[in-house]
Amino acid sequence: MTSLKASKQPRNATGVIILADGKVIWGKGFGAPSKAVGEICFNTSITGYQEILTDPSYAGQIINFTFPHIGNVGTNDEDIETVNPASRGLIVREDITNPSNWRSQKHFDAWLKSYNLPGICDVDTRALTRLIRDGGAPVGIICHAPDGKFDLKALHEEAKSWPGLEGMDLAKEVSCTQMYKWDEAQWVLGQGYQKQTNPKYKVVAVDYGAKRNILRCLAAAGCEVVVVPGNSSAEDVMSHKPDGVFLSNGPGDPAATGKYAVPMIKALLGKNIPIFGICLGHQMLALALGGETTKMNLGHRGANQPVKDLTTGKVEITSQNHGFHVISESLPKDVEVTHVSLFDGSNEGLRVRGKPVFSVQYHPEASPGPQDSHYLFERFVDNIRKAKAA
Repeated sequence: MTSLKASKQPRNATGVIILADGKVIWGKGFGAPSKAVGEICFNTSITGYQEILTDPSYAGQIINFTFPHIGNVGTNDEDIETVNPASRGLIVREDITNPSNWRSQKHFDAWLKSYNLPGICDVDTRALTRLIRDGGAPVGIICHAPDGKFDLKALHEEAKSWPGLEGMDLAKEVSCTQMYKWDEAQWVLGQGYQKQTNPKYKVVAVDYGAKRNILRCLAAAGCEVVVVPGNSSAEDVMSHKPDGVFLSNGPGDPAATGKYAVPMIKALLGKNIPIFGICLGHQMLALALGGETTKMNLGHRGANQPVKDLTTGKVEITSQNHGFHVISESLPKDVEVTHVSLFDGSNEGLRVRGKPVFSVQYHPEASPGPQDSHYLFERFVDNIRKAKAA
């Protein structure tokens, strides 16, 4: 890691990372021969790189994987969270090996090229992780040039001019643009994804960048799922006559997305309909209730995040991906903090006293526990059942 002025390109280097402050990191490019600018964050997951890269919550971000062997099980058509990856690129320690997994359908390098995603390997990802840990997630640009030709000054200018995620509404870039129905349920070995053919309840999922597996978990819990765009009004949502409303995950600054989402959520809160939010949905529910959010220095990204459920005393191993969080002290008295991070004590969940409304910051559908947090979908459905019986 050198400064822009002192940097000397190593022989055979075909990839470079340039941070907004001028630090330069050389490596070997793979994937698409292209460039990408964004916030560089690290993810500590050992598996699931295909799900991570296609998670819409990673819009605007370049992922530095702390696990060195990324790509070694190849890719397939099932382990994706959305059709087009939202992340902008990736940084890894070791070069991609040939795939070794019975489910692999395509080499990881070919998969990245098909989506125009650049990657860089032969990088000291531990050093980069420490830099992020100590100084926060930096803005940077990565570039893969097979011919080894780079305009470092132009790349640096591009990195410096990127505004960063704070104040950025990225949900509008990854949300669906029209309503659709979802009936795909959870995956079964040897059978693939199941279908929900006999739903008991109707749920409207507001899409701020929804992961497919969240929708599958809702379907598997007995719900007919109708997905609507993130900029839908309360009237749009209620026109489907839902038994419950789900607020999805998504990228960017919740305060920016909240300019159009919070008024809709406030209107729904007045109707006493069961509501369940995850990640960005959790943050915007908090804003609608009168709370505040702020950007974190590091964020939580990985599949080994311990969270305590204060209502039961149990600890869950959770999957997380967020760079903003809810300030617990800002929540009104009628809102109870239900979950906290055992890493830093930050807010991981809330519920409204006397109403069937709750949310969590983490991703229960990602199953790192593997099923530590699946009870949340049952809790949502139970709230719906009780509301209909009242």
